[in-house]
Amino acid sequence: MRRILLALATVVVALLGVVTIATADPSGRVGEPVVPPVLEPPATLAYSPGPDAKDVDPRTSATITVTDGTLDSVTLTGPDGAAVAGEPDGNGTGWSSTEELEYGATYTWSGSATGRDGAVVPVKGSFTTLTPQKVVRGTLNIGDGRTVGVAAPIRIQFNDHVDDRAAVERALSVETSVPVEGSWGWLPDEGGGSRVDWRPREYWPAYTTVTVTADLFGVPYGGGKYGAADVTSTFEIGRSQIVKADASSHRVQVIRDGKQVFDFPASYGLDSDPRRNTRTGVHVVTEKFPERRMISQQFDYDVNMKWAVRISNNGEFLHAQPATVGVQGSSNVSHGCINLSPANAKSYYDSAIYGDPVEVSGTNVALSARDGDIWDWTLSWEEWKGLSALGS
Repeated sequence: MRRILLALATVVVALLGVVTIATADPSGRVGEPVVPPVLEPPATLAYSPGPDAKDVDPRTSATITVTDGTLDSVTLTGPDGAAVAGEPDGNGTGWSSTEELEYGATYTWSGSATGRDGAVVPVKGSFTTLTPQKVVRGTLNIGDGRTVGVAAPIRIQFNDHVDDRAAVERALSVETSVPVEGSWGWLPDEGGGSRVDWRPREYWPAYTTVTVTADLFGVPYGGGKYGAADVTSTFEIGRSQIVKADASSHRVQVIRDGKQVFDFPASYGLDSDPRRNTRTGVHVVTEKFPERRMISQQFDYDVNMKWAVRISNNGEFLHAQPATVGVQGSSNVSHGCINLSPANAKSYYDSAIYGDPVEVSGTNVALSARDGDIWDWTLSWEEWKGLSALGS
């Protein structure tokens, strides 16, 4: 009897095992396993700057990317309610802003993305850009479309002191239509603000096109100061006109594109008085006036002079002086200016442009930083490169 019961139990277990293995699927087929459905992942968004970020550099390109999905729409709105310009990537998984942001402003995201699971995820959040303690403006000395002489430096004048000069210099570039070697050099602050010049190693090649780009917006100047705005200019170098002004020969020669066009008798600063010596060195034409009032308390004069071309900021001009015509070409009697006859002064005046070099020689006092304004060419090339904040 016990053997019979054991045999029956074995049959039942075997039958139950068959039933388990042969469970039918909903379609009625028997013998195929059930496959669970595959779940797609939801969209995941990543922001840069991150959500609620503070003190963001306004030069930053704001970006959003999506993983396991695509962007349906993206808008970045500024504090004035206007949308920030931007571009999507090629496959619908990213977007980046393409315009500079503002200082001290909050920007807000909106839009949506759809995940591979079909669910919509909102684009949202905001960030805030930094607020400078002060913005500092830089101004270029040569505007778009101007034509200047071959000794003209490029100057950026700042309206406050710049501490981090290296950061500023890295934001500056000069492009030329022909190869030109040059360097930036920082000069002593003037008028409470820093200034930096770009000077070629030699005079500019004539008829060169020059583009200077100063990407100053957002640049940290140190001490909580930041650049106010980018500045750019494209200008032309004109003909090469070089004045050879030799006080020992009492002459002024004007060389244009390698050929002498004028040779004038002149009178320079009084030889016997160092205070009145015309300074030896490369001067640069900065201004010209059909008539200019000239005043000196030191030498007690107040006169109007015609056809005055300024060549330094210490009071040196080439100008007409009828009173010295009799000694022009033979002796030096002026207070430091270069005297010409009215007719010769007018001829030179008509030919001069900003940036022309006037090479004075034959006097006992050298042009220097004390004479102010443009003294860039008084330095050797190695000395000039030493004024760069980035080293030579």
